[in-house]
Amino acid sequence: MTTVARLVLGGVLIAAGALKIGNPADSVVAVKAYQLLPESIAVAVGYALPILEIVVGVLLVVGLLTRVAAVIAGLLMFAFVFGIAWAWANGLRIDCGCFGGGGQLGAGQEPTYLLDILRDFGLVLLGAWAARFPPGRFALDGALGLGGDTREEEDE
Repeated sequence: MTTVARLVLGGVLIAAGALKIGNPADSVVAVKAYQLLPESIAVAVGYALPILEIVVGVLLVVGLLTRVAAVIAGLLMFAFVFGIAWAWANGLRIDCGCFGGGGQLGAGQEPTYLLDILRDFGLVLLGAWAARFPPGRFALDGALGLGGDTREEEDE
């Protein structure tokens, strides 16, 4: 189960980061649209986020520093849940920018806040699972002796 959790969470992070990294200006626009951070911090987050998503996603997929990567991924997903809930509660009409794009919605477009929150909260749970349990026998952590006991997962 932990292998599945880290592969799903890692895959989502890699996809999200890869879709943003080619056009970091869009990522900056998406972060600014939430109106949560001062301008200079929003710009820095917008540029750094795709890189962080890819790095953490790769660590999860290969199973290296799995628990640390899972905690970071879970915190990222929780921050996304908070940001989307903030936008919804404050009447903002934005695209979450989760997989590229982002910013103000065009005429006739409706926000998908509830679906975005449910998806990201599910990913928070996967991050918690991957942080709590051993990374599994298909993780580099196990091969390098970094992952602790993998028997717990094998019994599940």
